[in-house]
Amino acid sequence: MVGMRDVARKAGVSLSTVSLVVNSNGYVSDEMRVRVESAMKELSYVPNELARNLYHGRTNTVGVIMPTVQHPFFATLLGSLQKALYKRGLNTMLCTTADMESGEEHYVGMLQRHMMDAIIMGAHTSHGQNYWTSIRRPIVAFDRYLGDGIPSVGSDHEQGGELAAMMFALSGARHVVLLGGPRSRFHDLAQTHGGPNASDDASHELTSFPSVRYQIALEDTLDSAGIRHDYIEIDDLAKMQEFENAARSVLERFPDVDAIVAPDLFAALCVQEAMRRGFVVPSSLQILAYDGTFVTDTAGLRVTSILQGFDAIAERIAMRTVEQIERYQSEGSSNAHTSSSGSTIAGSDGDNETISDPEAGSIGDLIPMKVKIGATTLWNDAIHELLDGSRPQTD
Repeated sequence: MVGMRDVARKAGVSLSTVSLVVNSNGYVSDEMRVRVESAMKELSYVPNELARNLYHGRTNTVGVIMPTVQHPFFATLLGSLQKALYKRGLNTMLCTTADMESGEEHYVGMLQRHMMDAIIMGAHTSHGQNYWTSIRRPIVAFDRYLGDGIPSVGSDHEQGGELAAMMFALSGARHVVLLGGPRSRFHDLAQTHGGPNASDDASHELTSFPSVRYQIALEDTLDSAGIRHDYIEIDDLAKMQEFENAARSVLERFPDVDAIVAPDLFAALCVQEAMRRGFVVPSSLQILAYDGTFVTDTAGLRVTSILQGFDAIAERIAMRTVEQIERYQSEGSSNAHTSSSGSTIAGSDGDNETISDPEAGSIGDLIPMKVKIGATTLWNDAIHELLDGSRPQTD
């Protein structure tokens, strides 16, 4: 096996010069660098990544904690995240919690043992803020609030909920059925801070899962428009069977429903079930998906979607992750948990300006949502005017 000594001998330089070139650390003249790199190529030398990482105190690996990759939303986001991290020289370690009895604790332990440089937390957690802030290692939260000083990135779900409700209101919908995860997540931190009888408003602010604000904004806007709405709760959004059961039952439970809004997979199944039962989509039943993954193109009709900006989200998460890693390296863990929020930050392109909101319980970087135009909702001039305002909201 070829080692650095062999490279040094071939290049006619010292071992320390080879080390500087391999580890990209310290000054080496262009002439020396060329000689070393040429020798490495001739000898087919492959640097020992483990040794190099130990030298730099880095693994260049980021753990991405998701509930599952069987759900199209998480699979799509993971693909975008992997590309964004790779561009920054970071490898992705997938960490799923659905089949782990210990949940995220196993991966947090790996982070604390310096087996990875950072964690991106994108799964629901039952742990309180003290747990996360006491870890004192680089963590970035996706679509949830973990505690003061932990950067968080997510979609602007209030905007998404309002967009969905306004589209239905302007199309004349009278009865909307919503589908989502357990409503207990609306109040998870209220159980700790305000008790089970805390007011709804307080619990909305204390939830660790701010994406539920999509449902809150949607329901509030529907209420303001005088539109009846019902909610179907699915305990486990990763289980296909639960979606199939709900798709079959929704039209039986609510025979007068004329609009449905749901995650992509359920929306696509509803389109298929509605057509099987003879409904004319969208004239007798509108169906709107929330996420905008590839699944919305597989239902037989292209499903109109409230679209999350996966690439923009991934770019912002990757940026925050690198910031956290560098902060911990330069300042040490005792000073590293300083907030990365507090100012308006331009997005990766002109249409993705993010909103920075340091309010406790809020997402720090909000990525705007758009509408992916499809064939499963009604369209009129008022809806087009809504979407074609000062900042276009269509894709």
